[in-house]
Amino acid sequence: MFKNLKVSFFLAWKSITRGNKGTLILTVMIMSLIFVNLIFLPSIISGIGESINQLSIDYLCANLIIEPKEDNFYINNVDSIQKKLNRLDGVVGTSSRYVTGATFTHKSKFVSGAIYSVNPTDEIVVTKFHTKLIDGEYLSKADTDEIIMGVELTGEEGVVGEQADLGGVTVGDKIEVTFSNGVIREYRLKGIYKTGPMGTDKFAFITKKEMESVLGLDNQASEILVKISQRGDEEEFRKKFMEIGISEDIKTWEDRMAGVVESMLSSFNLINLISAIISLVMAVVVMFIVIYINIVHKRKQIGILKAIGINQRAIIHSYVIQALVYCFSGIIVGSFLLLFLTSYMTANPLEFPMGAVTPLIESQLVIQSIISLIIVSLIAGFIPSWKTAREDILKAIWG
Repeated sequence: MFKNLKVSFFLAWKSITRGNKGTLILTVMIMSLIFVNLIFLPSIISGIGESINQLSIDYLCANLIIEPKEDNFYINNVDSIQKKLNRLDGVVGTSSRYVTGATFTHKSKFVSGAIYSVNPTDEIVVTKFHTKLIDGEYLSKADTDEIIMGVELTGEEGVVGEQADLGGVTVGDKIEVTFSNGVIREYRLKGIYKTGPMGTDKFAFITKKEMESVLGLDNQASEILVKISQRGDEEEFRKKFMEIGISEDIKTWEDRMAGVVESMLSSFNLINLISAIISLVMAVVVMFIVIYINIVHKRKQIGILKAIGINQRAIIHSYVIQALVYCFSGIIVGSFLLLFLTSYMTANPLEFPMGAVTPLIESQLVIQSIISLIIVSLIAGFIPSWKTAREDILKAIWG
């Protein structure tokens, strides 16, 4: 067996080194591009998913979110709960919020949306809205007559469209807010933010102190956001929260966003599957054609090799080895191409509606792509060589 394998490697080496160099280079380049395609598009899709997940944590629900018990509208004794949470190692910060619906009016324009109240000192530790201001300033704890709003509520000045907004209000304008309980207040627009993702640009924020005066509440909240130091430890911290007596409904960001990312990425995953199938079919076809043409040109030589006693399996294995050489050479070249692309796109991310996206290459995907290419190379190398090697010696020699 080892003797036949040694002969197979010798025949494969001679066939490659004495073959057409242009064909060799072209085949390796095609295989490398197929390898890149198998990994690059899924890595972009994974990057989109990762971007959505991180944006959900940064702008929607932090790592964990505490909500009222069933049939309750608000969480009670919020200050006490936040003190308990903030004392835990690994908790970066907490932010309690009131959430209610409101109608925002400026001159003849009006639009409905959600209005949140925050303690600005706490909120800037937990979320990143304060980093996305495109005009004006963020709230301070003492503000009672000021508001910040997302660009989808304020509208962009000079832009006319069908989207419901306030028509392009600017910092300093007076906004009349009608709360869901009927209370009407007027606020000065202090800042405008633009995040882009997940519909968060339809929110408005006032201070907790102001919201409590509107709702007639004290030391309560609609939700408490909790930011932890290490993403992935949410379940561990949920158990810790329960152990210290937090009896409210505790959800992780994954619970809150369950199904959202999957539904957004389902179409991308279908495209990715189709692309992967086409790539593998192309790999089979290209490899099959290259090996088949090589065998056709050396049909007489194969007959002579059989006539002088070379084992049929050694001949078949030699062409399988050639296919694997093309395959592994393509993978090596493709790896360098992939490294270049990911390095470039990390420095220059793609801009999507949900934000900047960089490729996220997973080791499992790389291994899966390598195995897939090896399998199709084995198939493409074996079938034509097996069919030719089984031919009658005289028929092969005479063509």
